[in-house]
Amino acid sequence: MIKELFDLTGKVALVTGGTHGIGMAVGMVLGKAGAKVCVNGRDAAKLAAAKAAFAEEGIDVFATVFDVTDEADVDAGISKIENEVGTIDILVNNAGIIKRVPILDMPVADYKQVIDVDLIAPFIVGKRVAPGMIGKGGGKIINMCSMMSVYGRNSVSAYASAKGGLKLLTANMCCEWARHNIQVNGIGPGYIATAQTAPIREGNHPFNELVMMRTPAGRWGEPEDVGNAALFLASNASGFVNGHILYVDGGILANFGYVKGENEG
Repeated sequence: MIKELFDLTGKVALVTGGTHGIGMAVGMVLGKAGAKVCVNGRDAAKLAAAKAAFAEEGIDVFATVFDVTDEADVDAGISKIENEVGTIDILVNNAGIIKRVPILDMPVADYKQVIDVDLIAPFIVGKRVAPGMIGKGGGKIINMCSMMSVYGRNSVSAYASAKGGLKLLTANMCCEWARHNIQVNGIGPGYIATAQTAPIREGNHPFNELVMMRTPAGRWGEPEDVGNAALFLASNASGFVNGHILYVDGGILANFGYVKGENEG
């Protein structure tokens, strides 16, 4: 019975931006739970490499090119998935970008680009897949939020604005679609050990020291930690969990700060 709660056999899952990092880890976990995983991207070469990486884990992923910020392209891409794989049961809105630029130096065009990818794209893709879920009698939507949906940091104004908006978009999707047995939730990853964060995790990098001080768990998260959270939210085990943001952060948001010596000895 417990194993059946987390069995995704026969489910079609789309992970946007699932060619690397957290998105790939989420796709791997869902695939190992039995889902037919689909990933998208804008670079055919990266999609081919991702398909090969999934194959090494025994997962036959369906990879297709489309731009999540382009409504017509999204419609075409998802129509291809529907025609060749099936109606989407699980959507993970994972595609995202960040631009680390102080507000006074950030061009408006760059700010808008981050909003387009991190906030408007989940709206476009979610709006496109929801009717199919309604027709099937239910579904799961997981929006990749962030700790930046709760607080800010220097130089990430566009990203934090988008993720804060995505948190409330998640709530509103829940309010409109829960009656159709669609659970819409978010995941807020903490600091995760990916290829992108490798340079700041090495040696005595100041940011690595900050993460170690702020994280009660005393470590960086692994991509699989986020994938495991996604499995819960994609499974029948979360059937009455809706409009929730699950922070996978090792306790950072519970921690006011660290005073040297208070937790030692």
